[in-house]
Amino acid sequence: MSTEQKQLRKKVRRWLLFFAAALVVSGITAFPLQWEAGLLKQWAHLLPSSAEPWIEKVYNALKNINEEHPFFFYGTDWLAFSHIVIATAFIGPFRDPIKNIWVIEFGMIACLMVFPLAFIAGQLRGIPFYWQLIDCSFGLLGLIPLYFAHRHTKRLELLDQPAQLRIIK
Repeated sequence: MSTEQKQLRKKVRRWLLFFAAALVVSGITAFPLQWEAGLLKQWAHLLPSSAEPWIEKVYNALKNINEEHPFFFYGTDWLAFSHIVIATAFIGPFRDPIKNIWVIEFGMIACLMVFPLAFIAGQLRGIPFYWQLIDCSFGLLGLIPLYFAHRHTKRLELLDQPAQLRIIK
């Protein structure tokens, strides 16, 4: 394996590790929703004034649900778990990016799918537009490391081919 191939593998692994860690962290944040909303409520004065009523509404709803119907949070527990499970899928491309490039592509497609979900479900559920944009930012931010992992994997794939095939392409 050439030095360039080793460097590309390192780059792919770094991008995938960053993405998987971010996915796990974003999943874990689905566990303490009321506490997080309480923190956001405390700091809402630092945000645009139009955000304060929304944050207050979200906090009050979460508090009410937690007091009256805590079992509803079981759904967000599964949301958190699914983030962690999806992150484990990236072990495959971490080990062998060329063979498992489809996982990277799956992740990129999933990141793009955030946009229609945020805009369609956000509209149906009465989520303010600026909050839908915040949700979309997660898709965009997830797409960035996966794009670089994909690009480096494609380059690595090209370098792994015999020299005669590289000339033909």
